[in-house]
Amino acid sequence: MTLRRALKRRAPGKLLQLKIVLRHLKPPVWRRLLVSDRLSLDQLHWTIQKIVGWDNSHLHAFYVAGVEYAGDETARECGVHCDEKFYLHQLVKRSGQRFTYEYDFGDRWMHDIVVEKTDPCPGEPPPARCLAGARACPPDDVGGPHGYLAFLHDRSDATPDRLELWAEPAWVLAFEPARFDLDEINRRLT
Repeated sequence: MTLRRALKRRAPGKLLQLKIVLRHLKPPVWRRLLVSDRLSLDQLHWTIQKIVGWDNSHLHAFYVAGVEYAGDETARECGVHCDEKFYLHQLVKRSGQRFTYEYDFGDRWMHDIVVEKTDPCPGEPPPARCLAGARACPPDDVGGPHGYLAFLHDRSDATPDRLELWAEPAWVLAFEPARFDLDEINRRLT
């Protein structure tokens, strides 16, 4: 059987509506995302990086049904599954299913991912799209949830002594924690 015939015989894909929520932050930072179940976990990682505005400068892992999947280098070094080799259609079985994404093993940004909805996708799946969300994602390298709370405190207190703690004080003041720009996020996805 040729590859073309095999692809035609493959079951039609699904569109997954995922809600991704950063743990330990109040008010919550979250995104609702529409993706094809034909994405690998590695591709989902890159999509999450774009919708939260991080720069992929740290290691990551997914935890699905008690199994760990990580980037190629981490997978080899730690003896876990490589996220490039596993696809959402292999792991996501139903609406309501939950799994976890961790970014930056030092800062421990934990993301709860809930499969809110699955819909058939006859034909070519559309590109990933952010549907909704709330609040700006914390800056990369801010120190995890506790560091982010300190960052917000220093930002609100804005005394020279507090701002001295940060490498770029002007940037600290310019950060808008309540900002969520759906159009900007979807531009990053294209």
